[in-house]
Amino acid sequence: MSVELSRYVRDVADFPKPGVVFKDLTPLLADARAFAASIEALVAPFAEAGIERVVGIEARGFIFGAAAAHALGAGFVPMRKPRKLPAKTIGVDYALEYGSDRLEIHADALVQGERVLIVDDVLATGGTLAAAAMLCEQAGAHVVGAAVVAEIVFLGGRARWKREAPLHAVLRF
Repeated sequence: MSVELSRYVRDVADFPKPGVVFKDLTPLLADARAFAASIEALVAPFAEAGIERVVGIEARGFIFGAAAAHALGAGFVPMRKPRKLPAKTIGVDYALEYGSDRLEIHADALVQGERVLIVDDVLATGGTLAAAAMLCEQAGAHVVGAAVVAEIVFLGGRARWKREAPLHAVLRF
């Protein structure tokens, strides 16, 4: 399936604050062929990696992560902001350019040595993705890689991915 995916990414100026140009992937999600092609491209480098769980980062990472898990024949684990999961959780706090945040998963969501792929929609400054990897490792999982639909290259987020595991971006802006 050949679809020019960048056509389905809309720039929204001054969102969520003045001076920011937001990469909106909702047009890509709205088009069945583009969405299918994005998932195919997202998982292609990991098709033979023996992925057992896909961890999707809240919130748009849930959409792409769940579809990626289905495509890989793997389970899906939601990684959420604090106090959103109903059972016992483990978490990691991490620094952002404007403060701090926290990610959590259920304490029993991952198994020691389990092969995990982390999925999110956009890689910007890289703090969230790095924290997600730390949390998966804290839970005992083996992070096989990470995949994002879009990478905002000039923000340098890839530099914060300090792992041997590959970091795959379908689109680079």
